[in-house]
Amino acid sequence: MSFLTLSFTVAFVALAIVLSMWMKLGLQRDMIISAVRATIQLLIVGYVLNVVFKLNDPIFIVLMLALMVGVATQNAAKRGKGLKGVWWRVLVAICTTEVVTQGFLLSLHIIHATPRYIIPVSGMIIGNSMIACGLALNRLQSEARNHRHEILTVLSLGGTPKQSAMPFVKQAVRASMLPTIDSTKTIGLVQLPGMMTGLIIGGADPIQAVRYQLLIVFSILASAALTSIVLAFLTYPCLFNEYEQLVVQETA
Repeated sequence: MSFLTLSFTVAFVALAIVLSMWMKLGLQRDMIISAVRATIQLLIVGYVLNVVFKLNDPIFIVLMLALMVGVATQNAAKRGKGLKGVWWRVLVAICTTEVVTQGFLLSLHIIHATPRYIIPVSGMIIGNSMIACGLALNRLQSEARNHRHEILTVLSLGGTPKQSAMPFVKQAVRASMLPTIDSTKTIGLVQLPGMMTGLIIGGADPIQAVRYQLLIVFSILASAALTSIVLAFLTYPCLFNEYEQLVVQETA
C-alpha cells in the first residue's frame, strides 16, 4: 500500500468528524488529535522496528519492551488516582504477566526468540494487560464506595481488611476479565482479529493464520486473568490505612 493510497483513508476520519459535528458531540478535536497521534506514533514505531529487526540484538528487544511496559503502566495507573503506590503495583502486575506469558511461549519454542516474534506478541499481551489493569482499578474503587457500609460492618465485627474486601476484589477481577472473555467467545463469528487478518492479507495460508491467532487469543485470555488477579491483590490494601480503617469515601 502506497502513502497516496493510505491518504485516501483519511476520508473515514473526516466522516467521523462530520457525524460528530452533526450530532454536536464535541469530539472533533479529540478525533483529529487521535488520528494525528496514531499516524505519527505508528510511523515512528514502524521505522524503529525496522532497525531493531535488522540488528537482532537482545538489548534493543529489552529496551522496546521496557518502553512498552512503561507507557502501559503510566496509562493504566491513571485509573487508580488517589490510591497510594498504585504505579508500582500496576508495573508489577504487567511485568509479571509479560514474564510468565513470554517465558512459557519461549521455553516451549512456541515462538522464536527473535525481535520479529517477541515484540509484536509482547505488544498484544502488554496492551491487553493495560486494559485489564484500568478496568480492575475502576471496578475495585467503585465496589469499595458502593459497599462501604458492608465493609465497615465486617471490620466492626472483628474481620480483617482482606475478609471485608475479598468479595469485592473478586467482583473487580471478574469485571476486568469479562470483555476479554466476551471477545473470545465471538471471535471468528463477529470479527476476524487483527493478526489473522494481517497474515491473510499478507498472503499467508488461512489455516496457518488461524493457528497464530489462537496463540494470541489464548495468551491474551491468560494475561487478562493473571494481570487482574495480581493487581487486585496488590491494590486492595490501599483501600485501608495502617489502622485497618477504610479510607474510601461513599459515593455522593
